[in-house]
Amino acid sequence: MTSTAPKASPAFVTTRWTRVAAAKKGDTDATTALSELCETYYQPVVTFLRCTGNHEDRARELAHDFFARLLEKQSLGNVEQGRGKFRSYLLGAVKHFVADQFDKSRAAKRGGGKEHVELSPATDTSPGVDPPDKSLKSPEQEFDRQWALTVLDQALRDLATEHAAKGKSKFFETLKPWLTGDTGALSQKETADQLGINEGAVKVAIHRLRKRFRALVKEAVAQTLPDSGKVEDELGYLISVMG
Repeated sequence: MTSTAPKASPAFVTTRWTRVAAAKKGDTDATTALSELCETYYQPVVTFLRCTGNHEDRARELAHDFFARLLEKQSLGNVEQGRGKFRSYLLGAVKHFVADQFDKSRAAKRGGGKEHVELSPATDTSPGVDPPDKSLKSPEQEFDRQWALTVLDQALRDLATEHAAKGKSKFFETLKPWLTGDTGALSQKETADQLGINEGAVKVAIHRLRKRFRALVKEAVAQTLPDSGKVEDELGYLISVMG
């Protein structure tokens, strides 16, 4: 007898973000999933902190502090409420963190209950902050742009790992410029000569590589969404911020 049960909708595929959002406070699996997401999307947070007036070292220091707090078990209760995109949740969380840091800094400047001793310019060794670059887009836009770059970089690294596992690292590195757009004056015939295959085989290999790359990009994006059926919409947005 043939089963007539409906097939599972791709919209209900479990992702790292759905594992986090559906978890209860202190859930070990959720903590692991959140840690994986935070590790992957560390750079967009650094970029946001850099664009809000912090120099590179300070931005990275603050990012480490931010993620350490986010990964505390107490924070998972807040994550549970974040049913939207992980990108949106993370941006909202880091904006709240920046506001909190600003409040603490302002309180410290007021004295914080301690005697405040002014330092002369000659003795002030604090790093201070770099003035924001007026030519840059808003911190939110730069965050999203870096997010898009991180997604692409993750897909490239995953693709490199797949080829390395097959002993085809040289093959991948030779064809990689056709994914990244860094071919310059390189022709497909020259690439074929480097690999010792004909030009037709190179065209097929590039087509397959691009197809697999797109699939890996979609997989990376899906891990940050509560509904994997929204991947195309998120991809469209990321392409737009890259432009």
